[in-house]
Amino acid sequence: MDNIINKLRNLDAYPKINEDFYSRTLSGGVITLASSIFMLLLFISELRLYLHAVTETKLVVDTSRGETLRINFDVTFPALPCSILSLDAMDISGEQHLDVRHDIIKKRIDAHGSVIEARQDGIGSPKIEKPLQKHGGRLEHNETYCGSCYGAEASDDDCCNNCEEVREAYRKKGWAMSNPDLIDQCKREGFLQRIKDEEGEGCNIYGFLEVNKVAGNFHFAPGKSFQQSNIHVHDLLAFQKDSFNISHKINRLAFGDYFPGVVNPLDGVQWIQATPSGMYQYFIKCGEEFSGNEIILSSPT
Repeated sequence: MDNIINKLRNLDAYPKINEDFYSRTLSGGVITLASSIFMLLLFISELRLYLHAVTETKLVVDTSRGETLRINFDVTFPALPCSILSLDAMDISGEQHLDVRHDIIKKRIDAHGSVIEARQDGIGSPKIEKPLQKHGGRLEHNETYCGSCYGAEASDDDCCNNCEEVREAYRKKGWAMSNPDLIDQCKREGFLQRIKDEEGEGCNIYGFLEVNKVAGNFHFAPGKSFQQSNIHVHDLLAFQKDSFNISHKINRLAFGDYFPGVVNPLDGVQWIQATPSGMYQYFIKCGEEFSGNEIILSSPT
């Protein structure tokens, strides 16, 4: 057994030196301390590199077909009420989404930026007691309500049961609504009164759009939009105003799914309208999808 232990001891590549032969010097102590600090810094540096995720940007050609791109937005209009603010999207393929309401939340804000009310756009209408029927009489007990579309019906069976449905029917016809008080549904729901109540308020609108991966634009503007002789028009007669202030701040504008560390170039951008009317445009190229997107914020000129 001792013979085996002696053979193992002879394999020691780092034989110990007797302490009598040690010679400790100041320079050796300084080198030892400096080496220890250097090794500690190297360890911390390597540990940080190991724990930190490295983001690598690549530009590739998108060969997919039929897929959509999500546009996430959060924009504040300090001087434009929510009741008159609309959102449209269109692209070079001819696809149009007018007066987009789904997946969008509007917040009414006061002059100080405090939230007055938050609601999903297009949700909720006041209950109408004994509204005017399509045939001209008032709604009676146990009778199904079918409101008139005032000539904008696509078929004889169509009904417009609230002000928004009448405005939508007018939009599809390419008509403007000159006086909402002449529309029974709008008068009973207090359409003009609601606009007057929101006078001096602003609007924070946020949500997302699903658009084709082609060049196009989406824009915020006052009034419901419609097509007339292949021209994109916004109906402003109903609001009985001559000018609109579209001063705005883009709190967030992002394309695609959320990814940590991505810098969105328009986040925090603000524009103040100095003239009674105008239009402001942003041009963005989404490199990943090789598509251009134009953002337009406009008031009547």
